[in-house]
Amino acid sequence: MQSLFLQQSHDFPFEKIAAIDLGSNSFHMVVAQVTHGQLRIIGEFGEKVQLAAGLVNSRLDDAAQQRGLDCLAQFSQVIEDMPSGSVRVVGTNALRVAKNRYDFIGKAMDIMSHPIEIIAGREEARLIYVGVSRTMDHGESKRLVVDIGGGSTELIIGQQLEPILTESLHMGCVSFNQRFFADGAINKSNFQKAVTAARLELLSIQDDYLDETWDVALGSSGTAKAAFNIIKENNWSKKGITIKALKQIQKALLLAGHSDKIDLLGLKPERKSTFAAGIAILTAVFECFDIKQMDFSNGALREGVLYDIMGRYAETDIRERTVNYMLNQYHIDTEQAKLVTHTALSALAQVKDDWKLNSISSEDLLRWAGLLHEVGAGISHSRYHKHGAYIIRESDMPGFSQQEQQALANLILRHRRKFTQALDYRFTKSDQQDLDGLSILLRLSILLHDGRKEGDMPIFTLKADSKNLHIEFLPEWLDGRPLTLANLQREAEILIASGYNLTFS
Repeated sequence: MQSLFLQQSHDFPFEKIAAIDLGSNSFHMVVAQVTHGQLRIIGEFGEKVQLAAGLVNSRLDDAAQQRGLDCLAQFSQVIEDMPSGSVRVVGTNALRVAKNRYDFIGKAMDIMSHPIEIIAGREEARLIYVGVSRTMDHGESKRLVVDIGGGSTELIIGQQLEPILTESLHMGCVSFNQRFFADGAINKSNFQKAVTAARLELLSIQDDYLDETWDVALGSSGTAKAAFNIIKENNWSKKGITIKALKQIQKALLLAGHSDKIDLLGLKPERKSTFAAGIAILTAVFECFDIKQMDFSNGALREGVLYDIMGRYAETDIRERTVNYMLNQYHIDTEQAKLVTHTALSALAQVKDDWKLNSISSEDLLRWAGLLHEVGAGISHSRYHKHGAYIIRESDMPGFSQQEQQALANLILRHRRKFTQALDYRFTKSDQQDLDGLSILLRLSILLHDGRKEGDMPIFTLKADSKNLHIEFLPEWLDGRPLTLANLQREAEILIASGYNLTFS
């Protein structure tokens, strides 16, 4: 698995940034120049990899992996000199469901130096909406955004820059093509079966979305783009995608009878094999939500990732908003959380060079863990670290990749009691070592604030090397704190069992 820890700076340091979308159908990369806070696209690259077509029993076969690696080798030539943090690579549905995804990611990391993040479905939906909202202005109008990908379909209702409802459904043009059009044949029977299956998937969100309402419907990415271009080229509608124009496309597909024989002006040859499946899903969306007309947005996931990179170096980092929301949602003692966090970051500043914890990601993870370490306290005090880890693992956390959530959950699980507690998640040896170090710093910070006294800030000096850590307090500071002394002695015993030597004076 790739490293989680990026070398970054909070002042936006890059003149050029890039976003790579490892989609279930296609891999895409977009490169942008950043000038005075504005993005200018200077390069777009894409390859139809069909990663999802290589999923056999939820495992990526060798052929699909090789197609993906070949594509990344091409992308790597463009971004090989770009610094860490200026490139984000996100994996979507096919990599979410592939049990052997880290085998593929490990091979990919031999080709390119930038880490690959697997993002959850709703995080993908959020990023899609960021891309749409930043590239199209509809004023105060509420928007329904529909993005039909290779393995999943994202639906978002939002207003201006803010998403209101986000959902990701497990249906896409590649997966539906395998289910209903595997031999390439297109007829009324299998097309209607595909539409019905899509409608059944949409039923779970239909009422909530209809209740929310919207003013404008927008399609983004492959299927919507292909449909929009076909309708425009054939002059079937002057209002973008309409149900009548969709019927015209359906008629042409049925007339062709096979994906190889599709002959539609405006349709790229490489999209023929999955086009009928995509149109079936789009038809179901129109029917379920009674859509009369849909425009097309050029902005989608990749553009959303670009703007998210910029946001991470500004006051708009969505992850900070997510953490603040959870602080309020779970009624966390914010004063205690801030004391623990302040001490933990002070400790990190002293050992980061010796323990090679110099990245901003390390600082961010430790800060978020300090603020949220008591997130499970409202459920059960005796096991609140386990409840907290579960909450972090299973919650929708906008802005966070799955790896970041798992790393944060790891720190929260291990902040008390057994240091050897572990999640069922695979970290690299390097990442696990970094998390061990951060966990020790968090545990010590919580221990030093066990009395929960506001303003009681311990003054100490840390010295570290390899797996050794020595804490030196002000003279006689420990003499008046027998509980802290006992806790430090107990912590030293816990850590030595894991190969770490903690001493203090």
